[in-house]
Amino acid sequence: MGVRLGLDARLFRNSSSYDTPSWQEMKNVKDLTLNVEAGEADASTRGNGGWRAILATLKDGSIEFEMVWDTADAGFTAIKDAFFNNTPIEFAALDGDVATAGSQGLRATMAITNFSRNEPLEEAITVSVTAKPTYAEHPPEWMTTT
Repeated sequence: MGVRLGLDARLFRNSSSYDTPSWQEMKNVKDLTLNVEAGEADASTRGNGGWRAILATLKDGSIEFEMVWDTADAGFTAIKDAFFNNTPIEFAALDGDVATAGSQGLRATMAITNFSRNEPLEEAITVSVTAKPTYAEHPPEWMTTT
């Protein structure tokens, strides 16, 4: 079946090297949005019959998600430390388990650019996180597990 549910998707962080990753599932993640888009260059000409022509340029991506504020959670601590120490962290945002062949999504070394605490009166404290690709030896890639 090609349809997947959001509850079956997974976010992983790599706790080892790029070439021999050790994927740790981030189980403390609530709603997640994987944004992937491309910039645009106008390539319109008179020969386009009155239609604008666009070329895709640089790709951009981000992962935005919420976590419960849990200082005992290793994934939470890794993200907090990456934010406050300005250190990169590698993620794989997949539509299934990393151990399941055919799971796919974005793999990238990222900078944590947002770490905002939310304190609703009748809910658990959460943190909103935004991660964006950063300068790294390996560029972001669309990953499909085998």
